[in-house]
Amino acid sequence: MPHSTEKGAAVYSPLMLKLYDAWVLGLSNRFAWRCPTPTVLLPFFRQHMGPRHLDVGVGTGYYLRHAASSAQGPLTLLDLNANSLHAASHRLGRADTRLIQHDVMTPLPPQPEGAFDSISLFYLLHCLPGTLMDKGVVFQHLKTHLAPDGVIYGATILGDSTNHNALGRKLMALYNRKGIFGNRNDTQQALEQQLCLHFREVQVVLCGKVALFQARGAQG
Repeated sequence: MPHSTEKGAAVYSPLMLKLYDAWVLGLSNRFAWRCPTPTVLLPFFRQHMGPRHLDVGVGTGYYLRHAASSAQGPLTLLDLNANSLHAASHRLGRADTRLIQHDVMTPLPPQPEGAFDSISLFYLLHCLPGTLMDKGVVFQHLKTHLAPDGVIYGATILGDSTNHNALGRKLMALYNRKGIFGNRNDTQQALEQQLCLHFREVQVVLCGKVALFQARGAQG
């Protein structure tokens, strides 16, 4: 990998997590990335969440907290950052929540085959290093853990090709310079190509500067 994944995860300090919902899910999504959380991202998260769910890159647990009723089985949270895992788990307040501290760019710890009906990756890919060709290994690592009719889905902020507005350009420059983002060259086409390498059914739609994706039918 061209850079460490730790830079993208390390930003989530306890202080940052307290500000995250207001800054990222509120102001940034609405004004910079043009993809509102309550009317687009949260409904998309809730729509595809299955009974046995794995959330990768948990943030503050916002989406899980507002959609957890869709998961009838235990929830599994995976993140490289322990602060995020504990914040999300605390916010959920569910005794059956399982926490895995792990770098998703490497193979997951042993799981039962087909352990999850749904796997979500919200605002994870744009925080990973390298190109989408590099990041495609994430799908390779996760697909074997999907149930046969399971779905992997998520949202990611695309790069310079989407013609960001003034605020978006400033945030993109800052976050990429600091290693928080690694998405300058991320495109919808590249995302679709990586998903199609691993799944038979792929759909990617744009909302503002954000690609919302879903994929089923693991292959390869």
